[in-house]
Amino acid sequence: MKPTISIEYCPKCGWMLRAAYMAQELLTTFTDDVHGVLLQPSEVSGSYIIYKDGKEIFNRKTAGRFPEIKELKQLVRDVVAPEKSLGHSDNK
Repeated sequence: MKPTISIEYCPKCGWMLRAAYMAQELLTTFTDDVHGVLLQPSEVSGSYIIYKDGKEIFNRKTAGRFPEIKELKQLVRDVVAPEKSLGHSDNK
């Protein structure tokens, strides 16, 4: 079964568009590797957490920032399809 990526975001902070953009990027990059990307409004203010099947892979509060899209693709790739090349988005 393919994994599901979830993006939990704070709707009060206005982060839905950011979450939707990141979901679009992940779906485009990992079309064959994920079941889907779930956008999940959080009840916790300031929350922006990305999960793979419920396991946290990035937390804005812990990192002190949002992930860059290149970084997010690398993090997701590492947990869903480690052998996948991301082309120009890969670490050098």
